[in-house]
Amino acid sequence: MTDKPDHGHVRAEYLQAHIDWLERHRDVIPVGGSLRHEPSQTPKGGLWIAQAASKQQLEALLQTDPFYLAGLRQSYEILHWSKANSERQVLI
Repeated sequence: MTDKPDHGHVRAEYLQAHIDWLERHRDVIPVGGSLRHEPSQTPKGGLWIAQAASKQQLEALLQTDPFYLAGLRQSYEILHWSKANSERQVLI
């Protein structure tokens, strides 16, 4: 997801609601976080690792996220990911 430029105040205002929402949907979105060029900078967007029955299910869920509803998101893209080494076990 890419945030709208100069909308850091929206992110700050809705951050706790967004985190609470992620916690309620941890079965679909077990990992999520913000993206930035440097750790000290305001986030530019976010990345989720999600597992859903379909792209449509994930898109419908994304559109209930408080950040989305508050108008923070400029755009989003849902991509399918294939793990390069399916036998390798890692904890995120």
